[in-house]
Amino acid sequence: MRSLPLLMALSAIVAFAVTPALEAQTTPGGLQPLTPEQQRAQDAQAAVAATGCAACGTGILILIVTLVAINIAILVWVARDAKSRGMDSSALWMLLVFFTHLIGLIIYLFSRPQGALVECQHCHNKRLAVSAKCPHCGNA
Repeated sequence: MRSLPLLMALSAIVAFAVTPALEAQTTPGGLQPLTPEQQRAQDAQAAVAATGCAACGTGILILIVTLVAINIAILVWVARDAKSRGMDSSALWMLLVFFTHLIGLIIYLFSRPQGALVECQHCHNKRLAVSAKCPHCGNA
């Protein structure tokens, strides 16, 4: 994601460096139409500007998709961790983290039952070592 500002700056530099600045040719009668060379230069400048816009839009789309994927991964982790720790309200914790993002995640991390997670011998899911029975299968 660090390359996005560099890509935007590079496209702006190319847009201004490749094509010459087009100035209006004024005569006593008004503006003259563009010559074919000037029209090609103006078209090239418009193409470079469109490329810069496309690159910026693609970068923003990648950023949004990445943030959504990270948010989904955190929600899944919170639900699985809450279930492994024997908390009945894993869906409520997911909603809290979904609506409050980082603050909700910090609240969850400080309020969840502390302790090491070990593998259950019966269902092979993780559970708290100090819990009397597994929250997944109910066996001790």
